[in-house]
Formats: sequence, structure tokens, C-alpha cells
Amino acid sequence: MKARGEEIDLTNWPVTILAGGLATRLRPVTEKTPKSLLNVAGEPFLVHQVRLLHSHGLRRIVLCVGYLGEMIKAELGDGSSLGVQIAYSFDGATLLGTGGALKRALPILGQRFLVIYGDSYMPVDYSAIVNAFVLSGKPALMTVLENEGRWDTSNVCGYKQRLF
Repeated sequence: MKARGEEIDLTNWPVTILAGGLATRLRPVTEKTPKSLLNVAGEPFLVHQVRLLHSHGLRRIVLCVGYLGEMIKAELGDGSSLGVQIAYSFDGATLLGTGGALKRALPILGQRFLVIYGDSYMPVDYSAIVNAFVLSGKPALMTVLENEGRWDTSNVCGYKQRLF
């Protein structure tokens, strides 16, 4: 795929998955197991996410992990069994939150990357998203689902491609 005369190869685009939270709303299940490793349809949820990304041509994964992060690394390893390369960015003793985790991972990620939450399964056209980002010339692009209160209270309102 080309955008702005630039060949875009999704295999070289890193995707960071934010999987470091405490998942307190799922207690007691998450006291000894990180949310991303909870079993969904016979496998850890994170495995489903990685397979989805792989199916879209994405091969470089950076997992931002905190709470019970070593368990995640022990389960997924370097990602070779799933056909991807996985690197890890650990929060350390103090959980860093979204911004802090991303800042810590920047040396691994580089200047352009995708970010998804560790509890979101997003069967979207990643190619189209990357293409839109590159064509925009902007420093960042956010994709948003306005759920119109169907699953939870919407916390984003949009009008003419602007967020409120």
C-alpha cells in the first residue's frame, strides 16, 4: 500500500497493547491472573488479539505491562508461536498509566505506531487506519466508536470529524 508516495508495510508498524492495569472490576478473578490472560473461548484474550493483528499483516507487538506482567511474558514469550515478534515494556514497581506506559515504550516503538487497549477486540481495517494517518500529515490519529449508549455510557461525542 502507498500513501503520499510512501510504501506502507504493516509488518514494520509496531502495535502497542496496553495490558498493565489492575482490572479491579473483575476481582477476585484478576487477583492472580492479569485480565489479558483470562480465558475466552479456550485461550487467553491476549492470544485472540495477537492473532487478529497478525491476520491484518501486523507483526511487531509491544506489550506495555504492569500488574502481573511477568505472567504475560511467560505465556506469550517472544511471540514466535503466534507468528509475531513481541517486545515488552514493563511499568516497574509503580504502575504508570496509559501515558506513562507509552512514554516508557517509546524507545522500542519509534515515532509511528498503533495503540490498542488490552481489553479491546477490534476487527477493523488496520490498513485503512494507517493509510488515513499517513495521508493526514497529522502527528496523531484516533479512531473512536461512538456507541450511542448501546453498551455503556458514551464518553465521546463527535461532530464533523471533531471530538468533544
